[in-house]
Amino acid sequence: MGGSCQCRNRIVASLLVAIFLAVAGGFSAFAQEPLPSWNDTAAKSRIVDFVKATVTEGGQGYVSPEDRIAVFDNDGTLWTEQPYYTELAFAFDRVKTLAPQHPEWNSKQPFKGILEGDIKGAAKGGERGIVDLVEATHAGMTTDHFNDIVSNWFATAKHPKTGKLWTEMTYLPMRELLDYLRANGFKTYIVSGGGVEFMRPVTKRLYGIPPEQVVGSTIATEYALNDDVPVLNRLPKIEFVDDGPGKPAGINKFIGRKPIFAAGNSDADYEMLRWVTATKPGFAMIIHHTDGQREYAYDRQSAFGKLDKALDEAENRNWLVVDMKADWKKIFAFEQ
Repeated sequence: MGGSCQCRNRIVASLLVAIFLAVAGGFSAFAQEPLPSWNDTAAKSRIVDFVKATVTEGGQGYVSPEDRIAVFDNDGTLWTEQPYYTELAFAFDRVKTLAPQHPEWNSKQPFKGILEGDIKGAAKGGERGIVDLVEATHAGMTTDHFNDIVSNWFATAKHPKTGKLWTEMTYLPMRELLDYLRANGFKTYIVSGGGVEFMRPVTKRLYGIPPEQVVGSTIATEYALNDDVPVLNRLPKIEFVDDGPGKPAGINKFIGRKPIFAAGNSDADYEMLRWVTATKPGFAMIIHHTDGQREYAYDRQSAFGKLDKALDEAENRNWLVVDMKADWKKIFAFEQ
């Protein structure tokens, strides 16, 4: 009888300990401060207040989980875009790899400038030069082959200033924001002017965003049989540019739901930010690059990531402008 009682007591005690640990663990997770790499400024408060409002049932700002869509630009918003776009760095390296097969590039821009290390000279080709560059370095192969080329490049290519892999040049505070939104029932998408198939091989690993939730610019593809094996060939023809007014159009076409949260960093995101905030409870934020020591300081005059019109209108439109220098404790995970 006594032994049976002691056994029951031990079982009850074990259950109480398990319940206590579960409750304590849950409380710890609940109490954990969100966005730890953000300083306790008004910017962080506005984000947290917005998210709390969207998940508080019965509140005026409540949004059902299926409508909690958040979209993020990539270049300059999730990873660095200086001294030039990451995809341009890839294209530069591809030009150097393919140059022996194209002697005509030695006298034709933008290839001539790239081969000579004269980026300003390469830029003189303008929009036509960029189109030629993309078509020459991104087409003429299957989608699987291009995926392998991109993946191999990301495994070794390094940023010219920091010497870090380009995949390490992602913004830690923004990765925390992505995690924070997903923990609160948001579905996160990338909506970028970059090539969609350039980003997709790494977005899951870098941001937790799977390939099917990446919207970007595309070149034409064509179904074909290669030794009776079905493939998709990448053609030298730009099909869709997901930039400027193309961003809201791309969101509508590929996502099918209007986001309630949008983040960008340049005038190329202006139309997306306006569209998202045209109806309540739309929330928009702009990453303002103000830290010339830890990263780069640029806005109105920059060749990459120009921020002018959107910055002028941000206050009147109630868009949150995040000051990287003031609002972020750390920019990159590798910082000491």
